[in-house]
Amino acid sequence: MFFWICQKKSLNLVCQNVQTMSIDSAVLHTKLKEFFGFDSFKADQERIIRHLVDKNNAFVLMPTGGGKSLCYQLPALVMEGTAVVISPLIALMKNQVDAIRGFVSGNDGIAHFLNSSLNKAQIAEVRGDLLSGATKLLYVAPESLTKAENVAMLKEIKISFYAVDEAHCISEWGHDFRPEYRRIRNIIEDISVAPIIALTATATPKVQSDIIKNLGIPDATVFKSSFNRPNLYYEIRDKSDPKRDIIKFIKQNPGKSGIIYCLSRKKVEELAELLNINGIKAAPYHAGLDAKTRADNQDKFLMEEVNVIVATIAFGMGIDKPDVRFVIHYDIPKSLEGYYQETGRAGRDGKEGQCLTFYSYKDIQKLEKFMQGKPIAEQEIGKQLLMETVAYAESNSCRRKLLLSYFGEDYSQENCGACDNCLHPKKQFDGREEMATVIELIESLPERFKMEHLANILAGESNSIIKSYHHDKLELFGAGKDHSIRFWHAVIHQGMVLHFLYKDIEAYGLISVTEEGRAFYEKPYQLMLTEDREFAEGEDDDDDAPAGAARGGGGGDETLLAMLKDLRRDVARKRGLQPWVIFGDPSLEDMSIMYPITVDELKNCQGVGEGKAKKFGKEFLELIAKYVEENDIERPDDFVMKSVVNKSVNKVYIIQSIDRKFPFEDIADAKGMEMSELLSEIEAIVYSGTKLNIDYYLEQTLDDDVIDDIYAYFHDDAESDSLEEAMEELGSDYDEEEVRLVRIKFLCEVAN
Repeated sequence: MFFWICQKKSLNLVCQNVQTMSIDSAVLHTKLKEFFGFDSFKADQERIIRHLVDKNNAFVLMPTGGGKSLCYQLPALVMEGTAVVISPLIALMKNQVDAIRGFVSGNDGIAHFLNSSLNKAQIAEVRGDLLSGATKLLYVAPESLTKAENVAMLKEIKISFYAVDEAHCISEWGHDFRPEYRRIRNIIEDISVAPIIALTATATPKVQSDIIKNLGIPDATVFKSSFNRPNLYYEIRDKSDPKRDIIKFIKQNPGKSGIIYCLSRKKVEELAELLNINGIKAAPYHAGLDAKTRADNQDKFLMEEVNVIVATIAFGMGIDKPDVRFVIHYDIPKSLEGYYQETGRAGRDGKEGQCLTFYSYKDIQKLEKFMQGKPIAEQEIGKQLLMETVAYAESNSCRRKLLLSYFGEDYSQENCGACDNCLHPKKQFDGREEMATVIELIESLPERFKMEHLANILAGESNSIIKSYHHDKLELFGAGKDHSIRFWHAVIHQGMVLHFLYKDIEAYGLISVTEEGRAFYEKPYQLMLTEDREFAEGEDDDDDAPAGAARGGGGGDETLLAMLKDLRRDVARKRGLQPWVIFGDPSLEDMSIMYPITVDELKNCQGVGEGKAKKFGKEFLELIAKYVEENDIERPDDFVMKSVVNKSVNKVYIIQSIDRKFPFEDIADAKGMEMSELLSEIEAIVYSGTKLNIDYYLEQTLDDDVIDDIYAYFHDDAESDSLEEAMEELGSDYDEEEVRLVRIKFLCEVAN
């Protein structure tokens, strides 16, 4: 019996046993309007709800923003008993509970959550409402579900059904695998068996079968919606200057809400601070913040007190904010499932949603490094998922087609009109011969192999694995040596999209030929393919790394760059210095891209600190300002990206210690550093424009002749600040530490 119904007139339900009550379509539509204010259901919602109300198991695969939550919320409100919703995030639970209480006014007991954030009094309140029958929806974290006292409490109540939200967490092949999810079926059997509805926004065919098998619901009806989000725009950008690109993008979209995802907590906090300094209201969100701060920042975002949340992947699952207009990935995600889930938080209202992702080869190296030390099987899975993401990022094919193909869905349109590759299509070529060669190679091998192995064979790249299988003796070894390994990766990947090739995920990515592929091989036809994109190496994690190395790329104003180099040569001649001392090539390249005309703008160029900007900048700024005016140049931004003052404790300590003339050995010992690490820190300080006086230490440790010789080299002979070049030129008379120390002295006295 619904004892609570009789007491809550606001629910406007008839007080009777629901098991004897026929819940037809008209009733469901009435309750949909009454509770949620909607006139009609979306897509498969009504079919799913009726299926669950009839006490059947269901598997719901619906993209973010498709209305998954309603599929269990409405049945919970009209069925007898309490629905247990197993959810992975505390933030999600709070959000959902608040929403339900808003729908059913005057009865806060109608929905509760049970997790580690509750105190004893709050737990007692939840227990009281559950036992009285007032609670229709109970959100439980999987960790809380395993506790004996909670299992005992749930045994005392009638369970209407179990909803397993974010069900991809069950699978090791999912993007957010959680071992606790593997125990759900056993715990359900211990409490009481009831229908199960599993819901997720991202699941490949492999993940789908994992979920159904692990939950023990082989009879579940699968409700699968299209993964296509036609309102979303997908773009992959070179990660050459991501911070500047992000600030520029946000300033071009004033007042719009967005989420920026970073891999590390440190980067989250740094980027949030940088955005605020540049006039963009932003807040950080990651698991390292205390619960109150996380909740406050989430509420600020939902209430539009801040426009941007900078977060790790801990933020966003189930967050109901329909007007998120952009999602930016500062770092490439670890899997395409994660990417799809996170980008799906944009444009949930069906309106504009821009999805930008920054990509570099260094990001991939970082993610591969993170996998080290994990079990071999886990590493293999992680690597396969990562390689799918790499293929997606580097591809020149339609991103929507690639994404949908990954989830087992075909997209027939040739041009989606809403991704960077379709809006700016790259040159195509007839790849029938290349595809036929790939198929011939795979079919000729007695065993199956991964994409990397096949590409190496075709490109003629021998390695220990190829030699061990004697594949360097194959007739097709080097058959495609006129092309790169990356080229053959692209051909193979497009073969999978076309269903000519099949990648067996369970077998760690082994490639085989499909019937369609064999048919093509028998009768080849014109096949238009595209080559993959090349990307820059990307930025270093250490923002304070010496600016001696050029940032790859170019793309600046070549005429202006030539003029700046001429001016640098003239200034260097007048001052009796080497040109690189004035400004390095990377600095001039930035000037040719950014057209700085003030000292503040000049300081944003690579390798230009405040001291150098004031010391050498005047003539360069005058030249650029004149050039901009004479050539009617539209400068790339009207804003100056302000830099965050580095608050490193090490930095402050090192600067203060040098001011007090402490021995370098004592400074290193105090911070637990090797001498080489300390010198790297000092170099970073100097390259950022801070002037230090280290004469006291040099006088104690180096002969005057040594100092003079090395100093003279940098002053008169050096063509750059390269340590390698210096060591080669100076010879074995001086060790690396001596050269580094004198280089620091020279940069402080001359360059800053």
